[in-house]
Parts: sequence; C-alpha cells; structure tokens
Amino acid sequence: MALTAKQQRFVAEYLLDLNQTQAAIRAGYSEKTAAEQASRLLTNVKVADAIQAAMKARSERTQIDADWVLKRLAQDATADLADLYTEAGQLKPVHEWPMAWRTGLVGGIETVQERDGVDAEGDPVFVTVRKVKLLDRTKLVELIGKHVDVGAFKDRTEVTGAGGAPLVPPLIQLVRREN
Repeated sequence: MALTAKQQRFVAEYLLDLNQTQAAIRAGYSEKTAAEQASRLLTNVKVADAIQAAMKARSERTQIDADWVLKRLAQDATADLADLYTEAGQLKPVHEWPMAWRTGLVGGIETVQERDGVDAEGDPVFVTVRKVKLLDRTKLVELIGKHVDVGAFKDRTEVTGAGGAPLVPPLIQLVRREN
C-alpha cells in the first residue's frame, strides 16, 4: 500500500529540518499529538523507506555525501592560518584567501583603528588592525572522529565478551565452575 497524502507530506516536511515533531505539525497532525504521531510515522516501514529514498535522491542531486562531508571536514581541520597573510605579515584581501577560509572557517573580521603614538607635530598616529575571528576547529576534528568511528569521542564504551555476550567477572566464573 502506498503512503497516504498526509504521510507523504510528513516525509517532505521532515526532510526540511529533520525535526520530527515540527514536521508532523506542518503535515497537518495535531500539535497535542504531533510528537507521538511523528514517532509512530518514523517507525512505519513505508514512511522510513520513503525518507531514506528521498535523502538518497537529495544526496545524489546535490552531490553531497559522506565522502564529501569527510573531505570538507579534513580540509577545514588542516587549513593553514598562514595562508591568510602576506610574507610581511599583513592580512591578505579576502578574495586571495584559500577556499576553506572563505567558505566557513572565519567567523568574522573586525577592523579597528588603534592609536600608535604621535607624529613629529604631536598629532596622534593611528594604525588599522584587522582581527580575524576563527571558528572552533576542535569541533571539526570531533566530527571527523565520529564519522570515521575511531571511537575517540564516544560518550560511553561498552565491553562485551565473545560473540557480544556480557562479560562475567573471574570470581563468578570460578563459583559457576565449582557448582
């Protein structure tokens, strides 16, 4: 059986922001029951398949997939700050910056005039200072670590025995063998 019109609308709305409750509301479900309805919809095999198919189609259309994300994260995480400056230590014009810096690593540029002494006539001398605010590259490395599943950023680590069985402390094993 195909999806109902309301289910199709939920799928389309869910893809906008991946917020299941808001997607249910926008699809026409009651605000009071939207969270429960969304949860139910996401466990519906046909709805889940439709969401996966739509996400795959979007990834193909935009050519953004896991490989693209990982390459971009790696570029951003390893971008060299020295690429923003001339040999004389002056900040280069933005159009001369490498793409990684122009497309997301700089949170802003602040230009200020600061007093730098006085000239021969006693008039103040000002210099222009440009401050570059950088984004947190530690977060990029964390995202890379989660993506490639190196386990460095897991909140919890589970240890199991052979075949996924729970570990049994040695003392308990000894008592079991004696009985």
